[in-house]
Amino acid sequence: MRGSGGEKRNTAADESYAHWKLLVPVLYDWLASHNLVWPSLSCRWGPVLEQGTYKSKQRLYLSEQTDHTQPNTLIIANCEVVKPRVAAENHIANFNEDARSPYVKKYKTILHPGEVNRIRELPQNKNIVATHTDCPEVLIWDVEAQPNRHALLGAADSRPDLVLSGHQDNAEFALAMCPAEPYVLSGGKDKSVVLWSIQDHVSTLATDATQSAESAGSIVKAADNSTVGPRGVFQGHNDTVEDVQFCPSSSQQFCSVGDDSCLILWDARIGSSPVVKVEKAHNADLHCVDWNSHEENYILTGSADHTVCMFDRRNLTSDGVGLPVHKFQGHNAAVLCVQWSPDKRSVFGSSAEDGLLNIWDYEKVGQKEETGSNTPSTPAGLFFQHAGHRDKVVDFHWNAYDPWTIVSVSDDGEFSGGGGTLQMWRMTDLLYRPKDEVLTELQKFKDHVIECSKTS
Repeated sequence: MRGSGGEKRNTAADESYAHWKLLVPVLYDWLASHNLVWPSLSCRWGPVLEQGTYKSKQRLYLSEQTDHTQPNTLIIANCEVVKPRVAAENHIANFNEDARSPYVKKYKTILHPGEVNRIRELPQNKNIVATHTDCPEVLIWDVEAQPNRHALLGAADSRPDLVLSGHQDNAEFALAMCPAEPYVLSGGKDKSVVLWSIQDHVSTLATDATQSAESAGSIVKAADNSTVGPRGVFQGHNDTVEDVQFCPSSSQQFCSVGDDSCLILWDARIGSSPVVKVEKAHNADLHCVDWNSHEENYILTGSADHTVCMFDRRNLTSDGVGLPVHKFQGHNAAVLCVQWSPDKRSVFGSSAEDGLLNIWDYEKVGQKEETGSNTPSTPAGLFFQHAGHRDKVVDFHWNAYDPWTIVSVSDDGEFSGGGGTLQMWRMTDLLYRPKDEVLTELQKFKDHVIECSKTS
């Protein structure tokens, strides 16, 4: 999943980045850029800790992928998220991309056994996270119960609270947590999709994620080295499974994508064979998949063929036929991550090895703008492009507690010789609010400027 770059791309990235930075005060309501010493392959929002008038305090999960001179780590950070229409324009643009952000403070370090390839938080209790590394097992961590460790070479690894076994070969990337129940889903090099219930090892479950960190009960009541076996192992792929996702309302229905170019829908109530298998969902390996929580018939896939496809499961048949509702073409390198917006059913994001994070709205496909010049070069459905990263954007996550706020991370190794960039950002609401509402506000602003110029 990791791409390759070169001098030409770095020069182009430099020019694109410089152009983007000039536009930051116009395009963004808020932006914070945080330089990472070591690259992180995953970034996820955790629970909100405090709500203030102008900003909130929230957990953030990321990792450090080291060169073995230091241990690999799972990092729990506390972030300050500035609320909409608070940050000043000059403050938004005034950041140093080579420095650490004052908005991001490291809270706890877990010494992870192996590189952290993927992090996913449990919706029922976001203090519980699952991680994938270069091994067959899924590791479960209660980040509040885990001791804070110092990243010293030779130090013993932290011990996970629970280990999920069931893969026969390494499972490195495909990982999902179920929104409906505490179930975990994984895919791996053994071409299998594996399903677990954390409740198989738990007598009590703290479901209230709004509890404070001190009082929140642990979902994991495991003794050291506790292992849970799978509820099911699902066979149907012919190559490595790269990503998996639950149907938002069910722990028994899910989908997977892989290097065999297939999209497969499963139903554990029926059996361990595919319900629907789309043999040629893309013209290359599939890297990522997401299921729409507002409209459960829509599934997104992202591929090494540079495109994102939106499928309607009502149009998929068991004989492997399934054309996408639309193919979104706005990247010029492999797509690494796709995710629906938690706030608006038609909006989603995609990030890729080209360093771009595109925001799309499928309702805009086929729409003709009433005003302004025609720009046929703009891909259908694309309405925002985050160009703040200078190398491949390996992960991003919409903030469910703060609509339109996104955290994204890039692996900048090929650009800068190491490290990465973490960015928290929110586009200006003038770009996504209803057009009539925006035009009314801009007219008021225009009238105000005219009135001020008359009196000066």
